[in-house]
Amino acid sequence: MEIQARAAQLRLALERYAHAYYVLDAPLIPDAQYDQLFVELQEIELQHPELAFADSPTQRIGGKPLESFTAVRHATPMLSIRTETDISDAGALAFDARVRRELALTDALVEYICELKFDGLAINLRYEQGLLMQASTRGDGESGEDVTQNIRTIRCIPLHLLDCTASVIEVRGEVYMARAAFEHYNDHQREAGLPALVNPRNAAAGGIRQLDPQLAAKRRLSFYAYGLGEVQGWDLPQTHSELLSSLATLGLPVCAERAVVQGAAGLVTFHQRIAGCRDSLGFDIDGVVYKVNSLELQRRLGFVSREPRWAVAHKFPAEEQLTVVRDIEIQVGRTGKLTPVAKLVPVFVGGTTVSNATLHNEDETRRKDVRINDTVIVRRAGDVIPEVVGVVLEKRPENAGEVFDLYQQLQGKCPVCSSAIVREQGSAHWRCTGGLFCPAQRIQALLHFAGRRAMDIDGLGDKLVMQLVEANIVATPADLYKLELAGVAALARMGEKSALNLLEAITHSKNTTLARFIYALGILNVGEATAKALAVAYGVLDKLMEADLASLQQVPDVGPIVAQSIVAFFAEPHNREVIAQLRASGITWLEDEPKPREKLPFSGKTFVLTGTLAALSRDQAKAALEALGAKVAGSVSKKTDYVVAGTEAGSKLEKARQLGVAVLDEPQFLKLLENL
Repeated sequence: MEIQARAAQLRLALERYAHAYYVLDAPLIPDAQYDQLFVELQEIELQHPELAFADSPTQRIGGKPLESFTAVRHATPMLSIRTETDISDAGALAFDARVRRELALTDALVEYICELKFDGLAINLRYEQGLLMQASTRGDGESGEDVTQNIRTIRCIPLHLLDCTASVIEVRGEVYMARAAFEHYNDHQREAGLPALVNPRNAAAGGIRQLDPQLAAKRRLSFYAYGLGEVQGWDLPQTHSELLSSLATLGLPVCAERAVVQGAAGLVTFHQRIAGCRDSLGFDIDGVVYKVNSLELQRRLGFVSREPRWAVAHKFPAEEQLTVVRDIEIQVGRTGKLTPVAKLVPVFVGGTTVSNATLHNEDETRRKDVRINDTVIVRRAGDVIPEVVGVVLEKRPENAGEVFDLYQQLQGKCPVCSSAIVREQGSAHWRCTGGLFCPAQRIQALLHFAGRRAMDIDGLGDKLVMQLVEANIVATPADLYKLELAGVAALARMGEKSALNLLEAITHSKNTTLARFIYALGILNVGEATAKALAVAYGVLDKLMEADLASLQQVPDVGPIVAQSIVAFFAEPHNREVIAQLRASGITWLEDEPKPREKLPFSGKTFVLTGTLAALSRDQAKAALEALGAKVAGSVSKKTDYVVAGTEAGSKLEKARQLGVAVLDEPQFLKLLENL
């Protein structure tokens, strides 16, 4: 009896915690504690199978894969609503005029409930005595498919309703895939070398129609309730807005983005507000839905051609359209990344005319098998860069181009500066190696070179760099040291005094350190800590420039990918030429032969890192310390020399204080590194 009571207690607790987490977005306990209770219930049910009820939280993912779906005839037809094709405010005005005409109203305002039009899959949930007994798709409206096993995997759908008095209640709503879940799923698919999903809507529909519920569960689908089907033994409220609130009290997820409004003006305001925040929602919508709020007025208005007169969907501009790929070009970004871009037959999508769409990288382009002259699906949502999400293979013409090969297309050279291009190990991206020379990377290279932690050229900000580049005064960092007073003073918003200050800062930057200079070069994957490690390890720039992959990987914080980036950078003649010009301009630093480890500044010292550092990652800070001879430990003891404490430092900081270990905050730590 105690086991039975404990199982019931665990079921109730887990349901309450899951509802707070998945429906209310207000967790009551940590995930680890929830998992502990879940495992306890699982163990009880394994030992006592008679206690493993169908509505137990442990039963959400289970059952054998199906061979096919069973047909389900709906007790009440699942009808679709009319779509207003005029996406302007006139669509709302036309609907209100029709409603008032049907109700023979002249001056009185009609009260409406406004909701979102979710871009997913319509589902009917049948609860009997509060228990979820069956879930089915819309199908043709009269009958759909039994997808109960897959619906059980959706955590926000209750397996039994809270305080439900109805003998039968069918809840209708939309299964959708949140954008975060969509991206998470696709990231894992790409890492595994598997096909990514095209869009959240197809992902939701495909997830529900998986014959194996384990596969459906991997898509982390969600659900919003918006209406009812058959109801027995339950008194309906008077308005649709009250109905939605009642569904929420039963434990069902109901979207908070809804509003009761008066008349056509209220509809227009809601449509405009949601259009403005559409891109910030966590899920896709393709419009809004207007419904007459009074259920009595809904009954009076009735249906026409199997569509309710009391509701309409008011669409937004389509975010996906079909068009044809005219060509595929390669763009070079500010950091040297090469991105394939589809040149399209112009198409109106997402509220604007699109003629270019990103293909992201070579792997994505080849996986989607995008070719010149293909008909493709183009997607644009809000301010997001338009992208090609898929090819319509049945429309592929005989004159379709070859399979995309970026390296072959470019013959191994950057399309902007002709420097060699390389593909990082384990990366999907090709990059130009001419970082100091490539015009496409010019602005980014100059800003990085002049940065405070690099050459520290005060006053050389974004706007000034853009002026210097656009006026063809500066092409590489070496050109900064050739600037003359008259030319700089003539620039907009400069003047002689500002120009003098800039030239003074440039002259001052000539006295630097090897570590700063290495970092200023902007070598891919070489951050400040790695630059320090390289400076300590090699001591002389020429030795670093000639280092091979094996030698570089002996340096702390330098693995195969970083080593490859360094070798590729110094192998590019354009970069070597700019470095030679920089040295010829008078930039100097103290060079020394690499020191044995026992002679490094922190040799024999033990550091412990705790909390979060703003300027460096934990790995970067560790690499910098190890390059200087320190040992970085994971726990504090009497043998610890220093504890470096960032924000939100925890128990390690407390222990350091108890033991009297020296504690450095981030500014003190950075100053310590800079003074070496």
